[in-house]
Amino acid sequence: MPGTCRSSSTSYQAADGSELPLLVFEPAEGTPPRAGIVLFHGGALRRGSPDGLAPHCRALASRGILAVSAGYRLLDRGATSIDDCLADVRRAVARFGRLAASCGLDASRLASGGSSAGAHLAMLAALAPSRTTPEPGVTAVVALNPAGLDLGVLPPEAQRRLERQVGLDAGRLIEYSLIEWVRPGSPPTQIHHGTRDEVEPVDSARRFRDAMTRAGNECALLEYEDATHGFHYPGDGGHFDDVIDATTLFLDPTTMP
Repeated sequence: MPGTCRSSSTSYQAADGSELPLLVFEPAEGTPPRAGIVLFHGGALRRGSPDGLAPHCRALASRGILAVSAGYRLLDRGATSIDDCLADVRRAVARFGRLAASCGLDASRLASGGSSAGAHLAMLAALAPSRTTPEPGVTAVVALNPAGLDLGVLPPEAQRRLERQVGLDAGRLIEYSLIEWVRPGSPPTQIHHGTRDEVEPVDSARRFRDAMTRAGNECALLEYEDATHGFHYPGDGGHFDDVIDATTLFLDPTTMP
């Protein structure tokens, strides 16, 4: 049965030197965490805050998971392009790894993830190598209605429009298409997606899962019938508990259903 948790806040240094928030949720005093996850909020890279996924982190911590909700610079609010957002996410994951180590967790027990645009950034950081941080710092990913799964299927004019919206030069959007980064050895991934998602069609999630499977990777796609984008929040469609239970089991397979 879920228990209580402890909450605190700290920060990490963004790529531009500014300080960004980390909301930390730990299991109750005397209960060592069995696994850890850092989550990144959605909001189309222009809005949102770590508070958005605080309920998820609190619920996971009550089930024995060290859970952190992290901020990142938003477009026109410190970030000039999605490149800046991704740079911050990589730094937040590294900071999370150090925090988890202080709680007795090594990298083999750590995951990243998030919702929508935040899930997209977390997945990209885990899938795509970086010259400055070659290791992702996590060994699994949990994505809640992720965006950007297969951007190559968009019509050319839609790709160019999206590039302008996120501050990318022409032709660079494909670098942010998650399916392009699938390789053998990609981290195990759990995707939660509604079948009526109006932002990222569920077919994109299915194509990504199939690409991961063909590459020999573990990728579980949990589909929620008739659920729309953002279905996983408390009180929105009644799926919150199911999402938390499935995430807990994925992060810690020893957890009793």
